Amino acid sequence: MTPTARLQAAIDLLAEVLATPRPADAVASAFFRARRYIGAKDRTDVAEKVYGILRRWARLHWWLNRAGYGGEGQPAVDARALLIADELLTRGRGAASVAEHFNGGKFAPMPLEAHERALIQELETHTLDHPQQPDAVRAEVPDWAADTLRQALGDRFVPEMQAMLTAAPMDLRVNPVKGTREQALAALAKAGVTAEPTRISALGIRVRNRFPIATLKAFQDGLLEIQDEGSQLVAFATNPQPGQQVVDFCAGAGGKTLAIAAMMANKGRVVACDVLDGRLKRAQERFRRAGLHNIETRPLKSARDPWVKRHKGRFDRVVVDAPCSGTGTWRRNPDARWRQLGPGLSELLPLQAEILDSAARLVRPGGRLVYATCSLLPEENQNQVTAFLASHPDFTLMPIQEAWPEGMGTPPSTGDMLSLSPARHDTDGFFAAVMVRQEAAPGAAEGTEAADEAVEDTAEA
Repeated sequence: MTPTARLQAAIDLLAEVLATPRPADAVASAFFRARRYIGAKDRTDVAEKVYGILRRWARLHWWLNRAGYGGEGQPAVDARALLIADELLTRGRGAASVAEHFNGGKFAPMPLEAHERALIQELETHTLDHPQQPDAVRAEVPDWAADTLRQALGDRFVPEMQAMLTAAPMDLRVNPVKGTREQALAALAKAGVTAEPTRISALGIRVRNRFPIATLKAFQDGLLEIQDEGSQLVAFATNPQPGQQVVDFCAGAGGKTLAIAAMMANKGRVVACDVLDGRLKRAQERFRRAGLHNIETRPLKSARDPWVKRHKGRFDRVVVDAPCSGTGTWRRNPDARWRQLGPGLSELLPLQAEILDSAARLVRPGGRLVYATCSLLPEENQNQVTAFLASHPDFTLMPIQEAWPEGMGTPPSTGDMLSLSPARHDTDGFFAAVMVRQEAAPGAAEGTEAADEAVEDTAEA
């Protein structure tokens, strides 16, 4: 493709992302599938342009608003305006260079309109960052999350959020059922992949060069899985033992289920639950490839599915990787900052509390309940745990240092709960807390179970 054709393709893709109520990665995948004539290098260039704009969204809008875009009676902030601003402010192109790309030629963008020419003249001598930009703009934080993140992070607000602006690395997890990290690193090196052990996870590998991992024999044979290092550490916090009974209550695509089942050396039982049956069915292929036969799937109708009531108190470990705002994954999903495609916080917070309350019934006395999110917001993390413990006196918090498995290094957290961020750990943002169900005193169990029955009967009525 010519440079002008790549620019037009980027405009087209960005326009589709803005117009489609789906995550940007899903829109991009469909876009390129429908245009198989676009080669690999051109796809990379086009995608990088679009994802770069999503990562620079607030600053680009700040400049466009300043230049007379986006207000009442003003030109709209559309895909063309964003691409023009990005070419000038980020890529350092001159006005003449940008203008000549909008020439109306074959596969090229249509010629500039008068307001676009004025925009080019306005922005030509500037760069993306400006001292008058507010902290939330410089750090690319949306209004709905800015106050709570600023309060939670204090003077680390800007550096923590700016660490979210780079693309996330590619992390792999070694499947110990299939081999060792040394064997995996050797297989990667033989295939021409530049990789190294992750800094914290004892099973992790970080890939340093672009490579289609799914084409590797080590991946196809189940030795390797794609999983962020932070997600691996949440699985470590579960510390499942071979032969135990475990539930992954919100299993989704099965990433943590795989890690947990492998840590159990294929012994015992892991039940992967989710309200989206399709995700569980797709995860089964991952389970098969990993050579794990201690996993079964259980679709649920809701958090209070009757299956939960029938299996109360039977499990040694129950993991609740709750649906959340995803603020910890903004490196991977930059559009999630600006577009609410799922439930908002007002809906998520009561849902998280309900899921945690229901899943807790599955934990046997002496068993552990692990609550996790990929969020940085205290409302979804520490506050949920505090509220749960206040209403469930039969559970106590286990410090993460005590919960950590032997042979898996040291937990990267000095507090009682696990809290990870890109700036401090170079992982996605994750949170995890481990709670233990106490052995019930004589007579207490009956009262607690009766209360649970009353709550559940009300919910099912």
